[in-house]
Order: sequence, then C-alpha cells, then structure tokens
Amino acid sequence: MTESAQRHAFTALAAAALFGASVPLSKLLLGDLGPLALAGLLYLGSGAGLALVWVARASMNGVTGTESGISRLTTADLPSLAGSILCGGILAPVMLLWGLSGLDAASTSLLLNAESVLTMLLAAVVFAEHVSGRLWLASLVMLVAGAVLAWQPAASLPVSLHALAVLAACLMWGMDNNLTRRIAGGDALTIAMVKGLAAGCVNLALAWFVSEGLPAGAHVGAAMLLGAASYGVSLVLYVVALRHLGSARTGAHFATAPFFGAALAVALGAPLTLQFVAALALMIVASVLVLTERHGHRHSHEPMRHSHSHVHDEHHRHAHAGGPGGEPHVHEHEHQPMTHAHVHLPDLHHRHGH
Repeated sequence: MTESAQRHAFTALAAAALFGASVPLSKLLLGDLGPLALAGLLYLGSGAGLALVWVARASMNGVTGTESGISRLTTADLPSLAGSILCGGILAPVMLLWGLSGLDAASTSLLLNAESVLTMLLAAVVFAEHVSGRLWLASLVMLVAGAVLAWQPAASLPVSLHALAVLAACLMWGMDNNLTRRIAGGDALTIAMVKGLAAGCVNLALAWFVSEGLPAGAHVGAAMLLGAASYGVSLVLYVVALRHLGSARTGAHFATAPFFGAALAVALGAPLTLQFVAALALMIVASVLVLTERHGHRHSHEPMRHSHSHVHDEHHRHAHAGGPGGEPHVHEHEHQPMTHAHVHLPDLHHRHGH
C-alpha cells in the first residue's frame, strides 16, 4: 500500500473510531429518547453541524466552490446521492430498529457484523470493484473478530423476520457505501451535510408518526452534539476514504467501529474481558492484512473528462491557461488514454476491470 493509501486508511479508521464511540454514548440517551427519535436527532445533529461548517467555510473563502478548491456535486451525482440517503439514512435505520424490537442486543450485534462483508460483496459483484483474496481473508477475520466481541453464552443467530430485517439493514448500508463511492469525488462536506439533514428530518417525522414524541432541552442538545461528531465528522472522513480506497477497503477498515466502541465502554468502567482481548487481536490481524496489501499491474486509462480536487501527479499532466495556480485545485479537465504499471487502489482514476 502506498503512503497516500496508508494515510487514507487511517482516515477510514478515524471515521470508525468516531462512529464506534456513538454506541456506548447513545445507550446513555436511550432511556430518555425513543430509538427513532434518537436516530433522527443524531442525523439532524450531523447535518446541522456540518451546515454551520459549510457556511463558515463559504464565508471565510468568499469565493465559489470551484475557485476555493472544492469540487461541487453535479446533477449527474443526484441519483447516487438520493439512493444513498434512501438506503443508508432512511431504510436501513428503520429496518434495524424494527429488527431490534424482536431480538436481543447480542443477537443483533452478531448479525450487524455482516455489513462489511455485504459491502465488499456488492462492491465486487454489482459495482465491479476489484477485491483481492487478501482482502476477502481480512474481511472474514474481521467478521470472526466481531462475532467474538458480540458473542454471549445465551446468544444465537435466530431465523426470523426480525433477524432478516437486521440483515436487510446491513445490505442497505452496503448499498449506501457503494453508492456514496460513486460520488466521492465531490465535496465530502456537502455530501455528508445533505445526507444528515435529509435522514434526520425523515427519521424525526417517523418518530412523530409513531408517537414517540421528543423530550425537551438537554437530551435533544446532547443527541445532536453526539450526532455532529460521531455521524457528521465520521461521514466526512468516510467519504474522503472512499474517494481514495474504494468501497471494499474502506468498509474493511470501518468494520473496526465496534472495537472502538467497546474500548470506550471499557474506559467508562466496563470490565476488560478475555473476549475483548481476543477480538482485538483478530482485529489487528485483519487491519494489518488490509494495510499491507499491494495491488499493481499494467493497466489502461480510458479517456475521461471530470472535475475534482487534484495535484499535478502522473495522472494529471494537463495544461492550464494562465498557469495552474496553487495546489490542490479544482477544474474540469481531460485525461488522455494512457497505459502504465504501478501500485494502485480503486480510486477515482483506477476503476478498470481485471
């Protein structure tokens, strides 16, 4: 893995750490908030927090997105964005919450470990992303690690409509991850903000429809602050990682989220068990497998015209009228056909077949 790829791998791990921290902290709020209301406030806090950052960024720059080095979303991105909001922000949470209503927490946690594998399967089969045998092995090790972490003596994998709903939620999040990858060349802040605001409003509307109601004051503020960090910042980092690593590898790194959550729970006073240590060891093995992956071969780049933030590397050797200006910068540019060999990952410029 190149230095740039390793840097963005740690971006994905940072996203996992922030999201994982939301689990034990959300449990502190569930006694005062219904699950739908809490999901809505977490997403709304994510969108609102990022909206403040978006406005502040625009005010400080005082220029348009393109001039300030920010790649804007285009109308061609809207179907993928809408699909990711529908799958990951609306359908998946509702399916998960309905499934959770008929299952114990341990069984639900075991089933939720399927998300990273389903993300990888969709990436390989539906979205034609290259997934190496090493990455499949890492994903399976991570799946076992998650099962070890979540397993309880009384836990089982029930066959029921509720269990199928949890697996369907994992499938929807896997689809969300792959759809978001298609638009990851756009501004990550804008993508995460729109997803947070849309999902938050829909989930709060659902909470009102089922008469969960909303509490006043401090609990609402706490949930929204938690959402701003654990959902908002986490999603921005996740989109950046998708841009450079692709869905399968980003998903593999993000599968570490439960371990960060468990570590925070231990820090808050939960007992440190042999089960946690064993799962942590397996997680480290899986992470090392992904971090040390090297994929390189002779490949061809088709002609392409697009716009995204870039520097003048071996894939960006185009001319500029009046000089290129500072880097990174954004403008619409053309890629000429090129054939070469080097180590790479399925980023914006390496989505070729194998």
